[in-house]
Amino acid sequence: MKTLEQIAAELQGYDPKALGAAQVNEFLARLVEPVTDVEDVGIFQSLGRVLARDVVSPVSVPPHDNSAMDGYAFDGAALRPDAPLALTVVGTALAGKAWQGRVGPGECVKIMTGAIMPPGLDTVVPQEFTRVEGDTVHIPAGVLQRGDNRRLLGEDLMAGRPALAAGTRVGPAACGLLASLGVATVPVLRRLRVAYFSTGDEILSIGEAPREGAVYDSNRYTVFGLLTRLGVEVIDLGVVRDEPALLEAAFTRAAREADAIITSGGVSVGEADFTKTMMKQLGDVAFWRIAMRPGRPMAVGRISAMKLADNQREKVVYSSFFESKAAIPNPDRFAAGPPQGETAPLGGSEPHAVGSVGAILFGLPGNPVAVMVTFLAFVRPALLRMMGCTACAQPLLKAHSQEALRKKPGRTEYQRGIVTAAADGTLQVRTTGNQGSGVLRSMVEANGLIVLHHDQGNVAVGDAVDVMMFDGMV
Repeated sequence: MKTLEQIAAELQGYDPKALGAAQVNEFLARLVEPVTDVEDVGIFQSLGRVLARDVVSPVSVPPHDNSAMDGYAFDGAALRPDAPLALTVVGTALAGKAWQGRVGPGECVKIMTGAIMPPGLDTVVPQEFTRVEGDTVHIPAGVLQRGDNRRLLGEDLMAGRPALAAGTRVGPAACGLLASLGVATVPVLRRLRVAYFSTGDEILSIGEAPREGAVYDSNRYTVFGLLTRLGVEVIDLGVVRDEPALLEAAFTRAAREADAIITSGGVSVGEADFTKTMMKQLGDVAFWRIAMRPGRPMAVGRISAMKLADNQREKVVYSSFFESKAAIPNPDRFAAGPPQGETAPLGGSEPHAVGSVGAILFGLPGNPVAVMVTFLAFVRPALLRMMGCTACAQPLLKAHSQEALRKKPGRTEYQRGIVTAAADGTLQVRTTGNQGSGVLRSMVEANGLIVLHHDQGNVAVGDAVDVMMFDGMV
């Protein structure tokens, strides 16, 4: 397991005070490693999970040559390019069983979609292309070629070949594919456990009375939604005040129960709190100023299990922190102490007690939009990698800007945008207005982020820009 210093030494031009967005993702790709524990689950439970091994098809799909259309099956050798064709119907082939009979020259079989192709027949003419007179089917010239509308045995999958590769995140289509193979259970990596808490004396929890200078915690709910969409197990630790003992207890519990810890607030330069101090005390942590907007400050590293306070102290501190059981996300679970069990360490195969190694830390800024942007740009790809997913980066689409955008080279900017389709089918995008990092409403109105890259300058009306769509992420 490499230290942060070792990882930094591998990156060309690494500067924690002016780190490019691409370097952040490169650093995190070196820092995080996938979980290794495997469990077998049913198809319904596999949705959103990551395959631990290749799924090999036990059958061929389709299992036989069959018809792709409702129509008439015949020997395509009878087709002539410039001449119509008349055939006599001698039977009907239904889906679910093979038609019993023989088809001679000048004959055909009425066939339903999915029905097995009778021997010697290789072409299907769709019903709507024909004219039927009694038992005779008339096929116009030039409407099809030999082999049309026939699905070949194993055309989709051949028995013994991989149907889905290890590292695939199972989506609805994959669930359907697994079912089509008759597969009852699939091997998936265990769910990632992610703990989250907000920090700051100015942060109010819902239910607390408003007070001067304080704001209600929106980040907790935003991050919960983002993590839930990602399919991880969320450990919600609420709001932690800027007190060393409380912060130590929160980090201790989080590192013992989770694979990754996400916090918001307390990582900016000159912040008058104890969050950064406690991060340094309990782990190997780097504090970055990223060349981006919004979301410049960020902390990343590992909270070390070797430095954690003992469990008894953690319980005492938490009892003074939470004034009622209602304030504890899972009070009974906590009262019993950290869950017991065996799991595999990050990047290893030897089992260890939960939390004995520690957890990856992502310390996000406090502004609501900055939290969302840094999560989508950096944390989400890193968590997907920890989940074992091979496709971690969200693809960018091209859209034409409907307005001029001011941008200085030297930083990456993520602007909230509304992407629509123009009359010619091309994508176009406009901003949602006020791009302040505290304006969460403009994030709600957006359906994607306009990504203005590090070396990019001003954007004119009509210029092509990259957009990161929210669909499937938020």
